[in-house]
Amino acid sequence: MASAQQIDGGGEPTTELSEDELFDVLSNQRRRFAVHLLKHEEESLEIGDMAEQIAAWENGIDTAEITGDERKRVYTALQQSHLPKMDRAGVVEFNKNRGVIEPTPALEDVDLYLDVVEGREVPWSEYYIGLSAVSAALVAAVWIGAWPFAMLPDLAWTLAIVVAFAFSAVTHKYYTAEMKVGEPEAPPELQ
Repeated sequence: MASAQQIDGGGEPTTELSEDELFDVLSNQRRRFAVHLLKHEEESLEIGDMAEQIAAWENGIDTAEITGDERKRVYTALQQSHLPKMDRAGVVEFNKNRGVIEPTPALEDVDLYLDVVEGREVPWSEYYIGLSAVSAALVAAVWIGAWPFAMLPDLAWTLAIVVAFAFSAVTHKYYTAEMKVGEPEAPPELQ
């Protein structure tokens, strides 16, 4: 796998992260938790602090309640596997000797939203397709003068469609803000 920090034609390191590298990094829950924690803190972290918080999230408890074994299990996995992989991808700089993890510009440029759809919920993309189809049918009904749509002026129907899309966009913005990695206190997977 090529590193995200390659040398461009001018001799300067680039911080581009390919989709494959990003998906590979995010394919593991502990690495997603590490990304969330680094984006939330926006500064370097010590591996012990990271391991402690991730262990707490994994076990659904407060950091004061984790056991030494739970912390050690996460610490070892981070040190031996996850952080070196993230370092090779260029998402973090991991100084194994000092036990310090620093976010890179590549990580700072990653805006990730998890579109979690549970049970019978409808994904936002399908919701907007449905809303567009209903709006198109409404416009067609108003255009041909079908009853009862002809009873209100065209401007009222136009306003109704605009309000429906505006309300949907505001609602979507509210829900996706909660699902953005690094924004809320806990990772989106734990919301």
